[in-house]
Amino acid sequence: MDESRLEKLCVDKGMKMTEQRRVIARVLSEAEDHPDVEEVYRRASAQDSKISIATVYRTMRLFEDEGIVERHDFGDGRARYEEVSEEHHDHLINVKTGRVIEFQNEEIEALQERVAREHGLRLVGHRLELYGVPLKDSDK
Repeated sequence: MDESRLEKLCVDKGMKMTEQRRVIARVLSEAEDHPDVEEVYRRASAQDSKISIATVYRTMRLFEDEGIVERHDFGDGRARYEEVSEEHHDHLINVKTGRVIEFQNEEIEALQERVAREHGLRLVGHRLELYGVPLKDSDK
């Protein structure tokens, strides 16, 4: 099996890569959502039944400390994770379903830069999370 993006990043950072860490890294690289630790555990243990929830918690903390994954709190009481991306994006969270939509919007980015300048600052980073409910009675 080819190394995942996260596995390569871990190796590049000089981390010791146990088989269980490799499985967890692959799970995160393949995720198209923002899983919490329990979901990462469910997916990882399906690939390797010897992985414990404690191992997943320790590995997620290590990956976060190393800047490999980013932790989010989208207001549902669970820490959610995603691979750190070189491309900036923001999040739109459907509070009814918990679905997280990643988006980029140049107008919002320009407005944030302008607001920072108006207050005498140069923006060096930000995190934008928008929370909404469906316009109609659907679960989109």
